[in-house]
Amino acid sequence: MFGQSTLSVGETAPDFALQSQKREVVKLSDFRGKKTVVLFFYPKDDTPGCTAESCSFRDHHDTFAEAGAEVLGVSADSTTSHEQFAQKHRLPMTLLSDPGGETAARYGVKSLFGLLPGRVTFVIDRDGVVRHVFSSQLRATRHVDEALAVVKRLEAPGRG
Repeated sequence: MFGQSTLSVGETAPDFALQSQKREVVKLSDFRGKKTVVLFFYPKDDTPGCTAESCSFRDHHDTFAEAGAEVLGVSADSTTSHEQFAQKHRLPMTLLSDPGGETAARYGVKSLFGLLPGRVTFVIDRDGVVRHVFSSQLRATRHVDEALAVVKRLEAPGRG
């Protein structure tokens, strides 16, 4: 199946150290015990589907933050490309550069027809465990709705 992920719900999310559009190194482990992480892998900055997805995350950014979640976007684009993309579309979330695709590979994000990088969103709880995986190349904005529902459930009072 194309666009799917091999990392499953219930597995521990692999740690990573990637550079952001602000040239800061961000690690998944930085959020352990502090926040739920919404980690979305997307194919390319400033393409129609990726712009729609990123702007949808932007439009719901405050809702994610209020629910205790950190949103991180990952693609193979450079930090300079991420910086320009974020400025152009006023994106408040952190965008991480995965130039060799190593992190995407560790998460099992597969390419579409071996050409277009995958579009997969993971919701990772405060303990570093994957709680939700949504993979859809074409329904880019649905990633936000799926992730937000899971974040709200995970962060609800009396969770766990």
